[in-house]
Amino acid sequence: MKRTTLAVSAALFLATMAWAHEHQQHVMGTVTKVEWKNPHAYFYVDVTDETGKVTNWALEMGGSSALIRAGWGPNTTKVGDVLTVEGSPAKDGSNVANAKVVVLQRTGQRLFAGSSQEVIGQESRP
Repeated sequence: MKRTTLAVSAALFLATMAWAHEHQQHVMGTVTKVEWKNPHAYFYVDVTDETGKVTNWALEMGGSSALIRAGWGPNTTKVGDVLTVEGSPAKDGSNVANAKVVVLQRTGQRLFAGSSQEVIGQESRP
């Protein structure tokens, strides 16, 4: 009985992780605004689609203390920087996402966004 329960639990866990991974949004754009405020930091990027249409996205990150522990500083991201962001899009379809990982194009640096999302394959932070 314990093996069956363990097998079912493992299968549900893997299915949940696969579902969560499939609902990730990858956004690449140019930073237009950065807001370091409590309880969460936000940055905004202009994203250009394949037709040339530009859409501004609001990307939520964790609080400033979580960001500092993850390697962020006040000048890590500036207006005009190009970034790639992986995160969870808003359920209502708006141009808002909870950022999970941010890659800075100018340095290639990959940073955890300090959000409440678990980063698969990355060590959790205290």
